[in-house]
Amino acid sequence: MLFAFLLVVPFSQRFVDVSAFQEKVYFTVLLLTAVATALLIAPTALHRLMFGLRLKDVIVADSNRLAIAGLVTLSLAMTGAVLLITDVLFSALTSALTTAAIGALFGALWLGLPLYRRASAPRRPPDNGHRVHD
Repeated sequence: MLFAFLLVVPFSQRFVDVSAFQEKVYFTVLLLTAVATALLIAPTALHRLMFGLRLKDVIVADSNRLAIAGLVTLSLAMTGAVLLITDVLFSALTSALTTAAIGALFGALWLGLPLYRRASAPRRPPDNGHRVHD
C-alpha cells in the first residue's frame, strides 16, 4: 500500500510545492519501498523456483536473510514516510521528534525484542534430522 501511495503522490497538485529536502526524502522512501517489496517477496520466488530440489536448508537460510533485510528496509521506508509527512505538516522539531520516536519503535520491536528473546532463549542441541515435537 505504501508503494502504491508513493506512486501517486507526484501527480497531486500539492507536490509542486515540496522543498528540495522533501523531494529527496520522497525519492529515498520510494526506492526503499521498492527494495523492501523485492526483498520480502523474494523468499516466495526462491521457494517456488527451488521446490523439489531437496535444498530446504538453503531455501530457509536464504529466505531468512532476505526477510530480515526486507524488514530493515521496510522500517527505513516507513520511518522515512513519517519524516516526509510530518515535515510537510509540522515544524522541524515536531518532525524530528516524531521520526525519531517511530524509528526507535521499529528498532525496539523489530530488532531489540527479537535479539533479546534470542539471547535469553535456552540453547538446544542440533536435532540431527530428527524432529521432536514439543
